[in-house]
Amino acid sequence: MKTYKLAIAGGGSTYTPGIVRSLMDRLEDLPLEEIRFYDIDGERQSKVVVAATAVIREYSDSIKVLDTTDPETAFTDVDFVFAQMRVGKYAMRELDEKIPLSHDVVGQETCGPGGLAYGLRTIFPMVELIDFVEQYAKKDCWIVNYSNPASIVAEGVRKLRPDARVLNICDMPVATMRNMSAILGVERDELKVDYFGLNHFGWFTRVEVDGVDRLPELRKHVSEHGLLTEDVSKIDYRHADASWIKTFKNIQPIMDFFPDYLPNPYLQYYLLPEYIVENSNKEYTRANEVMDGREKSLFETVRKYEETGVLEDAFHVGVHGIFIVDVTVSLAQNLGERHLVMVENNGTIPNLPADAMIEVPASITSDGPVPEYVGEIPYFHKAMIDQQLASEKLLVEAITEGSYEKALQAFTLNKTIPSAIVAKRILDDLIEANKGYWPTLNKSFSEGVLV
Repeated sequence: MKTYKLAIAGGGSTYTPGIVRSLMDRLEDLPLEEIRFYDIDGERQSKVVVAATAVIREYSDSIKVLDTTDPETAFTDVDFVFAQMRVGKYAMRELDEKIPLSHDVVGQETCGPGGLAYGLRTIFPMVELIDFVEQYAKKDCWIVNYSNPASIVAEGVRKLRPDARVLNICDMPVATMRNMSAILGVERDELKVDYFGLNHFGWFTRVEVDGVDRLPELRKHVSEHGLLTEDVSKIDYRHADASWIKTFKNIQPIMDFFPDYLPNPYLQYYLLPEYIVENSNKEYTRANEVMDGREKSLFETVRKYEETGVLEDAFHVGVHGIFIVDVTVSLAQNLGERHLVMVENNGTIPNLPADAMIEVPASITSDGPVPEYVGEIPYFHKAMIDQQLASEKLLVEAITEGSYEKALQAFTLNKTIPSAIVAKRILDDLIEANKGYWPTLNKSFSEGVLV
């Protein structure tokens, strides 16, 4: 039986133990001989690896576990790399959220100016990771990338490392499908959905169960309850707290305005920005919720385990872990399973640019994703996507060229930001906050004169 070596880059993430449990649940489909944890923050990772190792040992005594900060040690001869880096950790996420909110603009880690800031921190570290993997790993190694902001990271990788074996994924469509299935009273894997867009910026156009489109039924339910069951305990634990409940409820007004398709929940930030800001706590954002919740809980669980030897059941198998493992099994076994992933357009949606990194259904084979043809999309959705795509592409150009003007263009085009004046204020504040993380952004003009 073929066995695999897998590395988790960003091993200090709070998501790591849940992903490991998902891997353990699929050992028959993806037999592992070794799991390596790699992070530049060795102290943090070592604590997470305590929990992850305890999970592994519930299932297997033979899987080798390696905890390292050295890329050669981490990636030599591995078959797969899971990438889930968070550059600047939650301290920088907090600034990504609070600085825009101080200007009465959406503060969110992947959407709006916060997402642009996160992208400016992440692309070069992602490229560095790709180079390490290409240097040390097996030649057919796949990087399965969860690193946010996924759309901007995918565009940066497309531009800077076009031949890299990277599959960019996001669990938000899958989490949305989990809510759909709970509402419809079926299992998530019974759903077959059609979907198009960019990451965190797309629409479900069909939700099929046994060959029948159930979108009309969902549309009616959303008009009364949002995309929530009456019993929220059926919601994945990671999306069941107050801020996520509000997010799934906000699908209701979006569908009241635009009822044709069911939106990705993150479209609330682009279509309802004033409402989002009005209902945001500028002093206590989602970053604070996570630090005081999931992060604190994980490290408290590790502390108790080290004291007592008892591992509390704190590492649920949610859609985040299930999805990345499902995709990897399909890659490893050449299953051709159908999943929503990010691919280069190349005619999949003919009225979008060929080089757009879109999110659509694709068959996942050992050679990578094979996207399904979507066809032309309606003008409203195309126009929305064109604007967001321009913002993301300009940001990547700003990173690669070190251009202040292109960064400002990217911020100005982002639909969450009301004007170029506000865009400049936020950008300048974020430049100050991101010293040491962002590449230098140089101005081409000074007082109207080319520098």
